[in-house]
Order: sequence, then structure tokens, then C-alpha cells
Amino acid sequence: MNEITTFRPGGGGEVSEAATQGLPSSIEAEQQLLGAILTNNDIFDRVAAIIGAKHFYDPVHARIFEVAEQRISKNALASPVTLKPFLEDDEGLKELGGPAYLARLAGTAISAFAARDYAQMIYDLAVRRELIQLGNDISAKAQKVDVASEPKEQIVEAEQALYRLAEQGTSESGFQSFLRAVTDAVKMANAAYQRDGGLAGVSTGLVDMDKKLGGLHRSDLLILAGRPSMGKTSLATNIAFNIAKAYRRGQLHDGTEGAVNGGVVGFFSLEMSAEQLAARVLSEAAEVPSEQIRRGDMTETEFRRFVDAAKTLESCPLYIDDTPALPIAQLAARARRLKRTHGLDVLIVDYLQLLRGSGRSDGRVNEIAEISMGLKAVAKELDIPVVALSQLSRQVESRDDKRPQLSDLRESGSIEQDADVVMFVFREEYYKEREKPGEHELEKMAAWQDEMQRLHGRAEVIIGKQRHGPIGTVELSFEGQFTRFGNLVRPWQNGEEGEGF
Repeated sequence: MNEITTFRPGGGGEVSEAATQGLPSSIEAEQQLLGAILTNNDIFDRVAAIIGAKHFYDPVHARIFEVAEQRISKNALASPVTLKPFLEDDEGLKELGGPAYLARLAGTAISAFAARDYAQMIYDLAVRRELIQLGNDISAKAQKVDVASEPKEQIVEAEQALYRLAEQGTSESGFQSFLRAVTDAVKMANAAYQRDGGLAGVSTGLVDMDKKLGGLHRSDLLILAGRPSMGKTSLATNIAFNIAKAYRRGQLHDGTEGAVNGGVVGFFSLEMSAEQLAARVLSEAAEVPSEQIRRGDMTETEFRRFVDAAKTLESCPLYIDDTPALPIAQLAARARRLKRTHGLDVLIVDYLQLLRGSGRSDGRVNEIAEISMGLKAVAKELDIPVVALSQLSRQVESRDDKRPQLSDLRESGSIEQDADVVMFVFREEYYKEREKPGEHELEKMAAWQDEMQRLHGRAEVIIGKQRHGPIGTVELSFEGQFTRFGNLVRPWQNGEEGEGF
């Protein structure tokens, strides 16, 4: 550090010339907070959740804080005397007067009760400096006219950078130590252990599916695929409704506020309008067939039930965006905005093939690859599960066994590659219904009726891929008139647990 050493009257000591560059900073606040920590290590615990070494403007102060943090985390004393051996050879500290500067810091210490306010001030100034840097970067990019960099893309990039800054206080996270990653994993396991049902992720409201998946995990991309009329949208709507209905806010294990149960759901409906989707949710909640809702053909009792369900659902944190043909970059920007304004715990996209890429991809396969990578990036960036619905190719229909496989995923193998979980919705009843024999074939008709009775009201969710757990089949109940999936009653349960929710 080859900066000139200057003395600021009343500032509590010498400071580097870096403090005179015009960026928002308070060298005095940094000095006084460091002094307080060096004289009373208990203060560190009060401010550690607010600031880190990266938030100090003066690089010497950042190094002093870092060494003090390492000492305190090992339950060792951090004082001017104990820090001296670690910083004796620091060139920046030598320019400020050497180890004697540490003693001068201790002399400027503030009282313990003011420490959090000073830490918040230092953090806020650091964020302001980041904002200025981001503004300069945005301005520099905008001034440089480049064919490869469209203004729309620059806006999305700027919004993305600002979102990261708003969420984390820094524009780059960089590497983290394995110790921190292990600690986060232990915290997640502890939260799952303490939560009802022992789920690590957000509950879908479907017991057997939760057992197989462990809930919807943060930063995961889940693909829910199926042929038309299998009930993909119905299942996604059911899951969205269950999560939003169970939403309860409170204090999380890390001390922050958030969803302790259920969650805020964002639903991108590219195929159906918001009104049609709402009608499906209401049909399920009010137990009134959706076609009757569309026609307005309801009895007084059904209509009262319908209105009561609508009133109950008013407070559900379920947000629907029905913009058609949405580009993946716009979807990401809108999801960020929703998380910033209302919170966001689960994102559902219906369906993947209706999204658009950036327009730079050659061919549909590459465009789908760009979209699936984009959805996985949204899941990681916002730290939420993203459930994306997907169409299957027609080759399913040409097989005798109509159960879907991973190879049936339409248009791109990248969907299978990017997804953490791939699930298929399958209702054998749908296919069996179309195999009805003629009235004169009595034996075949009897066998067909027995088979239909066995399959009636049953659906399967086939888990074809799961990074964190086993593959297999989950059996669910399906009530077509209400477009509702539910927990299947087992023969041994003797009516203890009903179908539905």
C-alpha cells in the first residue's frame, strides 16, 4: 500500500490517502468501532451479523477486523497486544504508525450500546460505494455502442446486479469456505429435523410425494412433465395452492424473518389466463366442478361455498403472471422483482416450451437448452425451488406401455441434464377409457369395467430422476371434476385419512 499518510484532526489518528478519494466513507466510525471491539470482544458478536471485513473502506481496517474475527472465533483474546504479532509486517499499518496505531484505536473506542449503530452506518456506506461502482459500470456499458450488447440485455443485467446488491449487500459472492458450506448443510438438516414431517424443503401438501422428495428444495429445478390431459397444470396448481394456503411467517433458524411454513408462490401461466387459473383453484377449494363455474350453473349452496372459498383465498400469497411468450430474461427479472417486493419461496412455470430464449440461439433445441439453463440459474440466484412444466413427445402414444420415460422429454436433452428432479404425471385411466370394447363383446366389456373400477380416481407421479434421493412412483388420488390431486387412502388406513387435503 503506497499511500501517503495524513492526520485528520479529531479523527482519532492517522489515515491513508484512500480516505480522500470522494467515495462515501467514515474513517472515524471505522476506527471507533474497531477500538470498541479491541477493548471488549463481546461487541464483535453484536456486529458480526451486520458487517464483515469487506465493508471497511480503509484496507488496513479491513485486515485488522479480519485478524480480530479469526482470534475471537477461536475464543482467543483480540486486543492491541495480541493482534500485534499478526500485523507487525503489514506495510499499510506501518504507514499509519505501526502497532502503536492499534493502541490508538483502542483509545478511540465507543461505548458498547452504540456499536450496532456504527456497524450499520459502515455497512450502509459500503452499499453506497457498491451502488456508485454499479452506476459507473452501467454508464460505461451504455456509452459503449456494441452490436453484441443490446440495451434490453443491459437493463436486465443492471437489474440483476442491483437485486444481488439489495439481497446480499455485495455485487459478488465469490468463493466460500467448505466450513461455511458444511455449517449451512447442518442448519438445513436441523431445520428439517425440527419441522413437522421432517422435510428439508417446502411441503407440497401431498404426503407421499413429500416422503419421496423431502419437499421442494431451495435452488432446485424440478421438471413436471406429461402428455396433454394428464393433469400437469392441475397438479402444479394444487401444489401452488397448498403451499400458499399453508403460508405462515416467523423467525427462521438464522434469526431472519421468513416463511416458517408454506410460502409465497409465483405462478407464470403462459398457457392459461389468470382468471382461468383462479377458477381452477376455486373449483378445488369450493368443491364445485370447474365447468359449472365457467357456465355459472351452480346451486345456491354451491355458489355460497364458492364465494366463501374466494374470501378465504384472498389472503393467500399466490401471485399469477399470465403474460404469453415471455423471454427467459424477462421471467428472471419479474421473479426478482416479486421476491424484492412481496417475497418469493416457490416459482412455478406453466410451461417451459412456451417461454422464449434471447433470440440468439440457433434452432429450437438450443433455445430450449438456453431456457432450461436460465430456469436453473433463477433457482440458484433466488435460492428457491423452481417447478417447470414440460410437454412430452408423441412417441409415448405409439408404445403399448404409455408410462413416460426420460427419453420422452420433448426437444432437448438439456432439460434432463439441468433438472435436479424430473417427474411425470401419468393417469392410466385416461388411456384405458379410450380402449372401451364394443357392447356385444361381453367378456371384454366385463374385464374392461373391472379395470376401469380399479384405475378410477388414481394417478401416478413417476420420479424419473432425483439428484438428492430415490426414483420411483408416487400414487395419488385424482378427482377430475374438481381437477384435484390428493393423498391416496390406503386399505389399511380404514378411513383415518381422507382423499384430498
